[in-house]
Amino acid sequence: MSREFEIRREVALPATPDQVRAAVSTPEGLAGWFMPMDIHATPGAEVEESPGRLAVRVGTDAFEYLIEGRDGSTVLRFVHSGMLGDDWSDEFEGMTAAGWSMYLHTLGQYLGHFADRPTLYAEADAPADPAVWPGVLAAVTASAVGEPVHLELGDRALDGEIDYLTESFVGFRTADALVRFHERSAIGMPVAVSHHHFGAGESAEALGDAWRAWFAGL
Repeated sequence: MSREFEIRREVALPATPDQVRAAVSTPEGLAGWFMPMDIHATPGAEVEESPGRLAVRVGTDAFEYLIEGRDGSTVLRFVHSGMLGDDWSDEFEGMTAAGWSMYLHTLGQYLGHFADRPTLYAEADAPADPAVWPGVLAAVTASAVGEPVHLELGDRALDGEIDYLTESFVGFRTADALVRFHERSAIGMPVAVSHHHFGAGESAEALGDAWRAWFAGL
């Protein structure tokens, strides 16, 4: 039987309300922490905008952003609600909730370190192999937020520090990138990586190919 779900989050962000609004409503802003998309051109999307509020409905899913300036920063209250069909498990709702926690943390990292910089977004899936996630953790040597990271990605050296770490997500920040690994076996999907690059000299295709080769090398 279908049932309703609702995920609520509240985060304080190191940015102005205008910067937060741009980050959640424009393709350029969304590329910096989520993925590039034009919410106004998404087929079937209904968008409502007013001062301090953005609401998007696509099918049975609704996303609401309430934006409030407060003491030099901005508080964002976010709600994702919708319906889970018979074929969706509790794991899907749990992973979705955990995913939003990771994405909203990434939004804070983007606004705090890379706001208003052009973003190139790339992503890649790993082979469907249960050994991949332990391999990722070993390669990143992830054990605590703040620890240093060094990865060789083809001819690129990625040096930074862990900024997000849970059972299902590992994220690190470099001088010009935010990288996130997603462990998705609970919903029957392979490990994936998303790479937000804030600088010149890259292409999404080249980065995606580099990450697929990196996964294969694990």
